[in-house]
Amino acid sequence: MMKYSFLVLFFYTLMQAQPVELKAGRVVRISDFGSKFIASRNVDVWLPDGYTESQKYDVLYMHDGQMLFDPESTWNKQAWEVDDIAHALIKSGQVKPFIVVGIWNNPSFRHQEYFPQKAFESMTAEQQKLISDEYLNLKKISEPFKPVSDAYLKFIVTELKPYIDSHFSVFTDQNHTFIMGSSMGGLISMYAYCEYPKVFGGAACMSTHWTGIYRNENNPVPEAMSNYLQAHLQPEVGRKIYFDYGNQTLDSLYAPWQKKVNELLKAKGFTPKNAMSQFFPGENHSEEAWKKRLDIPLTFLLGKAKQ
Repeated sequence: MMKYSFLVLFFYTLMQAQPVELKAGRVVRISDFGSKFIASRNVDVWLPDGYTESQKYDVLYMHDGQMLFDPESTWNKQAWEVDDIAHALIKSGQVKPFIVVGIWNNPSFRHQEYFPQKAFESMTAEQQKLISDEYLNLKKISEPFKPVSDAYLKFIVTELKPYIDSHFSVFTDQNHTFIMGSSMGGLISMYAYCEYPKVFGGAACMSTHWTGIYRNENNPVPEAMSNYLQAHLQPEVGRKIYFDYGNQTLDSLYAPWQKKVNELLKAKGFTPKNAMSQFFPGENHSEEAWKKRLDIPLTFLLGKAKQ
């Protein structure tokens, strides 16, 4: 296992010790949740105001869990502020009551855990080396790149979900179970939706990092992702998938690839009822940007059916 850089370790340790201040609801922190498949990590379970064992709740699994709630507790002083937005949507009756399971990332293995493994393995050895060298040069990793996203999803589905199902008052079936993330977290949410169709009834993929690396030129990743989707993405009754992107900072890379995915969705028979893709001009690649539009995917996935 690679060693943490001093800076990454400093911020990660600081965030673990920092209490989370909420605007609504409460967080139950499960420290160092163990796994047979990946390194242990914190899991923050957000419960809405009025949470009670006498009713059942939908469940939203979210990646990068340490960035979800309190901006004062994060490394960049930004957060999705999920508690505030979810509370408002639940209170207004726009969505079904739900809890959020925030899965902290492992700073040293975020790319390995979030990069769709089957897409990577479909590349040639030369293409795989290109990706690995890019990450090494940018110090995103410290040893040759090998995704472990299959193990990460197995952790969620076979270890974390059974714990949540047995310790909280939630619906356990596909129709009430969703997954969401941004950037690389968007990729792994898409991958979870495809790999576990009987588990996840919907996925939200915000600012999906289709490029894998950080440029468009001489980059085999988007085609590998497209080929994976062509083989695995299918419209199914009751299931939904959401994509979006901006056009500033890192999001400026995504337009051609998201448009190709949109064409694929249409060709496969997805409709506005089960697929949504949104473009937000002027928006960048940050928690502040995702916070501003978080209500849209939440309403799309968890919205109450119109009578």
